[in-house]
Amino acid sequence: MLQYSDKAARVLSAGDPPPVEVVTPRGASAFVLSCEHAGRAIPKSLGDLGVPAADMERHIAYDVGAEGLSRQLSDLLDAPLVLQRYSRLVIDCNRPLEAPDCMPVVSDGTAVPANAALSPEARHRRFVEIHQPFHDALAELLDVRAAAGRPSILISVHSFTPRLRGGPARPWEIGALSNRDASFATAFLAAFRAARPDVPSAHNEPYVVDDASDYTIPVHGERRGLPHLLLEIRNDLIGDDGGQARWARLIADALVAASTKGRPDGR
Repeated sequence: MLQYSDKAARVLSAGDPPPVEVVTPRGASAFVLSCEHAGRAIPKSLGDLGVPAADMERHIAYDVGAEGLSRQLSDLLDAPLVLQRYSRLVIDCNRPLEAPDCMPVVSDGTAVPANAALSPEARHRRFVEIHQPFHDALAELLDVRAAAGRPSILISVHSFTPRLRGGPARPWEIGALSNRDASFATAFLAAFRAARPDVPSAHNEPYVVDDASDYTIPVHGERRGLPHLLLEIRNDLIGDDGGQARWARLIADALVAASTKGRPDGR
């Protein structure tokens, strides 16, 4: 295991927001929601990362619409929600520390100068101060539920851009992602398609989940043996309150239908 000294300067300082927010921690639902790319805060110590303000409005800085959608889902389902407040350009909280794009030097054509030539110690400080508290909060929430004998279904909420720079159009409106265990993802897709066959949907589009490029599902879903799903919604559909409300209802209905399928009591 790599060993790090604590020589690197602290990243967060007084006045910086805490990296994690937990909404409805005692929610009655079996669902537990996470939103790893909700925020776009930057610690004061890092300035503006060298990134133009216009690029901080793009999908490279955060998952557009994902926070609002997650909060609406939390309300509809009475589900706990764990939100990350810092920009994915500071540190991507859905990546292992070893992943090159955990602290990207370039993201969809935009350079991130503050991430160039980071020392191992500086990378580690961001991980300890921002990434780790988010996942510690999610782990604690799941541990408390398990100790109380409460079931948990982990749903990680994300959004994706309709087109990467220089890339093809992405026709899907919603993707359900999984890796080793596709059972809940396929049950969700079946329920969603039964209700809305007109909406383009897919399994493992526009991304796939794996150990090298993902963190929440492998660590909190697969290792615990929990039913799980990573949701991707096209961000032009959830950029405002109306779109978020519409999609939250569609998703909530399909989640509930997928979770009750096969139960003799239908509950």
